[in-house]
Amino acid sequence: MYKVVVEGKGDIVARIVADSIKKNGNRITTFELEYHRFIHSEIMTHRLFSRNAMSSRAVPVSKMIEQVRNNPATPIHWGKNQAGMQAANVLVDESLENAKRQWEQSAISAACQAENMSNIGAHKQIVNRLLEPFQMMNTILTATEFDNFFWLRCDPDAQPEIQELANCMFEAMNQSQPEVLESGQWHTPYVEHVFKGGNFESYCLTDEDDNIIKLLTEEEAKAISASCCAQVSYRTLNNTYEKAMDIYDKLASGRKVHASPFENVAKAMKYSNISQLEFNEEWEKGVTHVDKNGDFCSGNIKGFIQLRQTMEGTVCWNYGNQ
Repeated sequence: MYKVVVEGKGDIVARIVADSIKKNGNRITTFELEYHRFIHSEIMTHRLFSRNAMSSRAVPVSKMIEQVRNNPATPIHWGKNQAGMQAANVLVDESLENAKRQWEQSAISAACQAENMSNIGAHKQIVNRLLEPFQMMNTILTATEFDNFFWLRCDPDAQPEIQELANCMFEAMNQSQPEVLESGQWHTPYVEHVFKGGNFESYCLTDEDDNIIKLLTEEEAKAISASCCAQVSYRTLNNTYEKAMDIYDKLASGRKVHASPFENVAKAMKYSNISQLEFNEEWEKGVTHVDKNGDFCSGNIKGFIQLRQTMEGTVCWNYGNQ
C-alpha cells in the first residue's frame, strides 16, 4: 500500500501512498501523515495542499480517550522559555522531568474530564476538543508544489514537530520513484496501477502482500480512491471494494457533495501550458485557471486535473439567491 515510509521522532510518520509524474515533469504526491495535532494549524496555512484530516467531530470519544491515555502526543523538544518564537536552549535535569510530568498529568486529567463529559451525554464534537492538545492525528495530503513548504519548515526556526514532519516528507519524496502517467491517466491513492511491458494497463486493488485481488474500471478506481482518502477523517481504512464503494455513494450523493476527498484524485493534463493549445482550442474540463507563467492549474494543483473540479455540486456561488 505504501511506496515509502519514513519514521521520525515523537511517533511522527510520513508515508507516500501514491506518487505520479508526467513526462514533462509535473509531479503529484499523496502522503498519509501522522503528527501532533497541535501543529495542524501550521499545516493548514499552506494553501497549495489538499487535505483530509482526522476529525474531532467524527472519531468516537472512547477511541480518542484511549489514544490520549496510552500514547499522548508529546513535544519532541523541551525548550526553555525566552523572548521570541524559538527556544534556543532546553530544559535539563529536574526542570525537564517536572515539565514532562506536568504534560503527562495534563493528558491524564483531560482524558478523565472528557470521559466525565461523555458520561453526561455531551456530543463528541464538544468532548473531543478537551483532548486535542494531546492527540496524534492522521492526515491525507496531496500536492504538486512542495518547495515553499520545505523551504519554510525544514528549517531550525520552525517549530520542532513540524520541522521533523517536513524533514520526513522531504526524505520520503527523495526515496520515492514516481510512476509515469500519460495524459488522461489518473493518480489514485490507495488504488494501484497495473503495468505490463512498462505500459499502463489498468487499475486494481491489492492485498497486504501487493497481490492483485480485483481489477477496476477507471470510474471504480476514482470512486474507491476518493473513498479511502475520506476514511482517514473518522475510521480505520477499509479499502475492500464493497465498503469503499458504499462510502463513495455517501460522499457523492445528496444535495451537497462532500468534495474535499475528490481533490486527492487527479488526471494528468493533456497540455501543461496555455502556449501548447491550438488556436481556438478549449481548455480541458476541470482546468480552473492559468498562473503567471501560463501553466494550467486545477484548483490548487498544477499539471493535473482534480476529480473535484470535474464534478457538479461541489461548491456554491449563489447562496444569497437560493
